[in-house]
Amino acid sequence: MLKGVPANIGPDLLKVLSEMGHGDELVIADGNFPAASLAQRLVRADGLGVPELLESILQLVPLDTYVESPLVLMATVEGDPEPPIWGVYRDIVNRSQDEPPAISHIGRQEFYDRARLAYAVVATGEREVYANIIVKKGVVRTA
Repeated sequence: MLKGVPANIGPDLLKVLSEMGHGDELVIADGNFPAASLAQRLVRADGLGVPELLESILQLVPLDTYVESPLVLMATVEGDPEPPIWGVYRDIVNRSQDEPPAISHIGRQEFYDRARLAYAVVATGEREVYANIIVKKGVVRTA
């Protein structure tokens, strides 16, 4: 057991987060996402939701400040309303960052392509639709 590490960050996820370097991407995927077929490295987080993991991950991982948007969501299909979970993500990001970054949206196929290239995919048990998010890791600064 470690001090300061959120309880929902298991050893496999902690290892992946510490291995990631500046610019590496982590996909936090909902339960419908084809995580096993796309991931280079797959971390199982069954039973956990994306919001609680996002909040914990943002306590440990700095966001990339050298890109316009270090957080990326899978865009809805035309005609689908904005999912309520996106507002939850905005609240989490706003609370966790001194200067909250932009959150961008990309289409499903482009999201899948980025997931294939991501350092890792965390497969959660999240049941909300359009709950997938990509987090781009930034630089850990000393001051």
